Amino acid sequence: MSRSISRLAALTKRNIREIVRDPLSLIFTLALPLFMEVLFYFIFHNLTDQFQMRYLAPGIVAFSQAFLTLFTGLLIALDRSTSFLTRLFVSETKPFEFIFSYAVSVLPITLVQTVLFFLAGGLIDPSLFGPGMLLAIPVSLVTSMFFIGTGILFGCICNEKSIGGISSIIITGQSVLSGMWFPTAGLGNGILTVMKVLPFKNATILIQNTVNGITDPWEDFVLPLIIVLGYTVVVFTVAVIAFRGKMRKV
Repeated sequence: MSRSISRLAALTKRNIREIVRDPLSLIFTLALPLFMEVLFYFIFHNLTDQFQMRYLAPGIVAFSQAFLTLFTGLLIALDRSTSFLTRLFVSETKPFEFIFSYAVSVLPITLVQTVLFFLAGGLIDPSLFGPGMLLAIPVSLVTSMFFIGTGILFGCICNEKSIGGISSIIITGQSVLSGMWFPTAGLGNGILTVMKVLPFKNATILIQNTVNGITDPWEDFVLPLIIVLGYTVVVFTVAVIAFRGKMRKV
């Protein structure tokens, strides 16, 4: 166990160094959602509650996590294109150690995103500050694991040239199927059912409900959490299997 933890720590440290070496990707991951948060608030907040900061800021937090799919996928795909992973494949390192080292190294970005977008939102609308916002920070770390895990999976099966296209599916899904940009009351039952069983809307309302208060613990928190965690377990399991398959081919 101690050797496994040591290998995991060493890989995580190395991955963090690689992330820091690409500051443009970090700036894009942080700056674009922040720009959207401020812009959309000042344009639309008088038109609909959807763009009031108490809903917009948590929505932007969830939306920004979708970009972690692309970020993480590129990190792994680029490593696969070099001899780095090839050398490690013949070592004693286990597939799950590879996978979780990438996940742990990306989590600090999630934390910075969440704090930054909540802080910016609170400066615009101070009513956002409160216990709910503080509780939403660790909740956002949980929801981000689905997007990070999906990025790891894509990075295992795609090369760096195709990772952008396939990751855009997740970014589009979070944008269109989360309900963060439009009210869902007028949608048909079919599309509402799809949104309820997919992780995108559940990740969004999980953070929004934590910020704004939980009325029904099951509907507002437990059920969305179960759905998001279910998808997270699936993508990480498939990622480990895919990674093991790549190791066996070396």
